[in-house]
Amino acid sequence: MNHEYFMQEAYMEAEKGYAESGIPIGSVLVYRGQIIGRGHNKRLQKGSVVLHGEMDALENAGRQPAAVYRECTIYTTLSPCPMCSGAIRLYGIPIVVIGENQTFLGDEQTLENAGVELIRMNHDGCYRLMQKFIEEKPEVWNEDIGE
Repeated sequence: MNHEYFMQEAYMEAEKGYAESGIPIGSVLVYRGQIIGRGHNKRLQKGSVVLHGEMDALENAGRQPAAVYRECTIYTTLSPCPMCSGAIRLYGIPIVVIGENQTFLGDEQTLENAGVELIRMNHDGCYRLMQKFIEEKPEVWNEDIGE
């Protein structure tokens, strides 16, 4: 699996979110080497409480058989929050590739305890884009992380 390629695709989703004045977090869902779902955080754009990047990618993948999810890898530019981690566990996605977790350390321990393999890339672009966003819109970021 080409983690760099798929993380770049997730990063491009994050950039789309940023260009839409949204929170720059992107995700792609990969099945057998093909992207079957892609998305980015649309909380601001859609006034949604659930459209995080991972949730948008899952939604855009459409309804899949359980066997498909069990062979997927989900790429996310930021460590997944408890909601997104819950969806990952619910659908049995076995591998999560994380762009960065310095800005926000999500529910990684719960995922690992559930047997999900985590690959942390420390992707500089993901980190820099989040820092730029937080500097520009700290109140939106604080709302997004529940502060």
